[in-house]
Amino acid sequence: MKGAKHLDHGANAVDGTTDFTRANFIKRTESVASGLEGNGTDRSGSPGAGTGTRATAGTPDGRASAQWARIRARLRSEFGETAFKNWLKPLILDGIEGGTVRLTAPNRFMRNWIESQYGERLMRMWSGENGTVREVVIHHAPQGGARHSAAGGDLEALDGEEEAGHAAGATRVETAPQNDLCAPLNGQFTFESFIVGKPNELAFAAARRVAEAASVPFNPLFLFGGVGLGKTHLMHAIAQHIRLHSPQKRVLYLSAEKFMYQFIRALRYRDTMAFKEQFRSVDVLMIDDVQFIAGKENTQEEFFHTFNTLVDQNRQVVISADKSPAELDGIEDRMKSRLGWGLVAEIHSTTYELRLGILQSKAEQLGIAVPQKVLEFLAHKITSNVRELEGALNRLVAYANLIGRQITLETAQDVLHDLLRANDRRITIEEIQKRVAEHYNIKLAEMHSARRSRAIARPRQVAMYLAKQLTSRSLPEIGRKFGGRDHTTVMHAVKKIEELRASDAGFAEDVELLKRMLEA
Repeated sequence: MKGAKHLDHGANAVDGTTDFTRANFIKRTESVASGLEGNGTDRSGSPGAGTGTRATAGTPDGRASAQWARIRARLRSEFGETAFKNWLKPLILDGIEGGTVRLTAPNRFMRNWIESQYGERLMRMWSGENGTVREVVIHHAPQGGARHSAAGGDLEALDGEEEAGHAAGATRVETAPQNDLCAPLNGQFTFESFIVGKPNELAFAAARRVAEAASVPFNPLFLFGGVGLGKTHLMHAIAQHIRLHSPQKRVLYLSAEKFMYQFIRALRYRDTMAFKEQFRSVDVLMIDDVQFIAGKENTQEEFFHTFNTLVDQNRQVVISADKSPAELDGIEDRMKSRLGWGLVAEIHSTTYELRLGILQSKAEQLGIAVPQKVLEFLAHKITSNVRELEGALNRLVAYANLIGRQITLETAQDVLHDLLRANDRRITIEEIQKRVAEHYNIKLAEMHSARRSRAIARPRQVAMYLAKQLTSRSLPEIGRKFGGRDHTTVMHAVKKIEELRASDAGFAEDVELLKRMLEA
């Protein structure tokens, strides 16, 4: 049993729930419903016939209610008002039967926390009050069940609430309405429809393993890559596969933005306990675009504790972002460390072969015969991302159907002229290296060399900085283009150039000139 000081702190900063086995102290059951089955009576909190108490041997009589009232007063005094109100006050005394005290917590999360943090103390207090007590059993109430106390009145178990009023006309805390948290899944985003190539083979294999494994293979699975490369497709595929083949598992998929919205909503309605229960009782939690919570400290704090709780309980967590954990700006270091615990799988930019395979598969799905030369042309010209590539094919097919023209190379150039022109203007790392080398009058080969003299290293850092600013390439990809350097080298280069631009006006002007020349 932890000390009282730690317990009071824990009531305000819930780090997660741990299983705590305690022979002859606390026993856990799946639901109080099974223990109360068949009673069919109300519990008003007052002992005696005609007052709504249960007519069973375990019904709290006047003596038991008085003992519970004294224990509650001691708990309040020992652990403080905050801990008592948040955790211990919501406990309900169901009765004492055969030396067993039966208590009910509002939900599973609170039950687990009370067991692990307050269980031994509860047992000692009950033994002191009643020498016949040999164990304390805590159940959790069925969702939506009434919450009343044998020691007096309705109780609200919402985190941080004011005392509930018992007098007539007392104001009750507003309860957040229930809604389906899980984002809708796209039925077309399956493993079967995902085109696998060298850039995404690791991410695909990892996603499939998570979906098919009976136990957690790695936790978390962190998928990252640029826009439109297939992260969301794989997330939807995992969720749909688990729901189809393991329907007993509770899968929750949503964006980081919705997670933040739900957290703010819970604070507004003073219903953070229900929020914690919703997110910490799932079997698989999937958060898309986690970079959205960057800079949002309170949301990160709650996500951190939710993440830890699920991992400690061996529940699967799957996360996606546009950058690797180490590259996420505005995310706390401890959160970055947790995100990198399991398997980090990057989805790289597409190759020509992968883009062609995607187009062929898409044309087959649409049931349209697209000339091979047109598909090859699109695969060569549209290199940004898969979403844009598929959008171009959809646009071309729609135009051909509506206007009644055949799909030809000339039609593709005409219909997609704006898209093709935008892709032609895209800057490559090779162009940046060439322009920077010319500007600083060094050989292009020095961009890949191991030389570290300032005359070589500074232009190379400028090129890395511009590659980060002007391309959609990830830091590891940029590093590979500069002689196979590590992504941390690129991070250092970007930071160094930003510092020099802030402190040296002449250098800042030089870099800005290079940037404009490349964008022209």
